[in-house]
Amino acid sequence: MPSNDVRILAKAAVPTAAVGAVAAVVSGVVAGGKGAIGAAVATLVVILFMGIGLYVLQRTAKSLPHLFQAMGLMLYAAQILLLFVFVAAFKHTTLFHPKAFALTLVATTLAWIAAQTRAHMKAKILYVEPDKPEKTGHSS
Repeated sequence: MPSNDVRILAKAAVPTAAVGAVAAVVSGVVAGGKGAIGAAVATLVVILFMGIGLYVLQRTAKSLPHLFQAMGLMLYAAQILLLFVFVAAFKHTTLFHPKAFALTLVATTLAWIAAQTRAHMKAKILYVEPDKPEKTGHSS
């Protein structure tokens, strides 16, 4: 990943992890240990899904720039659908508190989207590749 992509990933993942940590503490206080585990699992799921999505989107932008916008829309729709599948799949689990899991999933997803949007707005990314100066055969 180029340094710009890594920077955007870090600027999205760190605030998301912070929101997840706060959610884990709150869930631990409200729902006990299972609440904290549910919040931690949800945070990891969001960071993993959104991180992979960002990676795929950046690769698409570089190799198939004409598909970037459509790919972005499709990718976010797929991510939201997969997150709903996770909520449905773990709705009746006894491994962790399902409500803490679901609420943390929503909160960390919103945190990721906000942080990624801010990172993209602050990044100085060229949208046109500058021409490289051509080398001539004579010296001046």
